[in-house]
Amino acid sequence: MSDFFISCVFKIILSFIAGFVFGLERKFRQQVVGMRTLILICCSSAMLSILSEWIAIQSGAADTARIAAGVISGIGFLGAGVIMKTGLNVKGLTSAAVIWADSTIGLCIGEGLYIPSFFLLTVFILSLVLLEKIEKRWFPAGRSKSLHLTFNVGKMDMTHLRKVVIETGFVINDVNITQLLETEQTIVHYSVSAPKINDYSKFIDELNKVAPLLEVSITG
Repeated sequence: MSDFFISCVFKIILSFIAGFVFGLERKFRQQVVGMRTLILICCSSAMLSILSEWIAIQSGAADTARIAAGVISGIGFLGAGVIMKTGLNVKGLTSAAVIWADSTIGLCIGEGLYIPSFFLLTVFILSLVLLEKIEKRWFPAGRSKSLHLTFNVGKMDMTHLRKVVIETGFVINDVNITQLLETEQTIVHYSVSAPKINDYSKFIDELNKVAPLLEVSITG
């Protein structure tokens, strides 16, 4: 077996490991993109990079970047498939970025850039694992949620209610108010950026001071 094909096998093994590491991180977070998908992407990207080099050797073609450019275009479509928008929430952006990064590392390994690939993989994994903890600690209001409140009153003090919601730590993005004249109830739906709250009992007590509370739900 020639040195070229031994090199190919080595590159594919490294690509498998890189894709596996990315997939493991995504699986721990129960994301749609898993190990099999990212292993296939990384190994395929590496093989296509090797193929472009092989074609150049066999035919003497000078443009070895054409296949790599095609890979990048294809990955763009694949990444778009994991992005989902529900109301004001957009999910899957990190998974799409992981697909892009996975393909990038595969292309780098295919070209024999082992040290940069290892360094890049380390940076990516540290970013995915450590920065999430930093974001949750320093930017707790970054996650959008739906706050649904039902009050047993036809009319109520919305200014007081808004003050209670804000003082709890919610950042109000949008509000929708429905008044049911037949049952004399008021339904308030807030779209909020919410902090991490372990005990909602104090919040509910404050809401009851505004008006008799029938129902409260927080989703997202």
